[in-house]
Amino acid sequence: MSGHSKWHNIAAKKGKADAARGKIFTKLGREILVAVKQGGPDPAGNSKLKDVIAKCKANNMPNDTINNAIKKASGEGSSAVYEEITYEGYGANGVAVIVNASTDNKNRTAADVRHMFDKAGGNLGTSGCVSYMFEKKGVIVIEKEGCKLGEDDLMMLAIEAGAEDFSAEEEVFEITTAPNDFTAVTEKLSAEGITFLEAGVQMVPSTYVQLDEKGAEKMQRLIDNLEDLDDVVEVFHNWEE
Repeated sequence: MSGHSKWHNIAAKKGKADAARGKIFTKLGREILVAVKQGGPDPAGNSKLKDVIAKCKANNMPNDTINNAIKKASGEGSSAVYEEITYEGYGANGVAVIVNASTDNKNRTAADVRHMFDKAGGNLGTSGCVSYMFEKKGVIVIEKEGCKLGEDDLMMLAIEAGAEDFSAEEEVFEITTAPNDFTAVTEKLSAEGITFLEAGVQMVPSTYVQLDEKGAEKMQRLIDNLEDLDDVVEVFHNWEE
């Protein structure tokens, strides 16, 4: 996502997230299912599940809902088989786009994703065409308003827990970690009563592309349409919003 500029309008972001809460929970439930199928139901021995749980909590998914999803995924009656797949392509003015999906029908999902790129004036590319512009990082975003710790104390806590970087933006603090350190940092912060606006292992771009008004409208339409697809879990891009 667009790093420091992504959170320029907290109210709008939170409103959008609240409106899509049911759909977000459904997608997170599918992520839990994939993680449990791959590594078992115990987060202590399944680092992927641990990361997904942290992401669920950042999205305010209730503990009961998380636990029920884990039980359902590990139950004998759970026959759903989902496969993780990544698509890469280009949006307006060559903006790099990565789409992570979880699907039980690759042909359907590929057709749906391609259609959304075409509708927004972009195009779906080949594997590896844009991923070299991104680096996998743990990203934790904390709203300044309501954070119980001051900037210096929060920064020290994060660094001591293993964070790579800390930045203070206009309305948020943003913490980045190596993917393997993400869970340890979120657990340390949570233990201190810190709540997250966003937390997850993401594809962070090394460079950004700025768009004019028309290009921005196309790009936003592409992101919204992709995120509306049931099979799409996350969308990353290097548009400087």
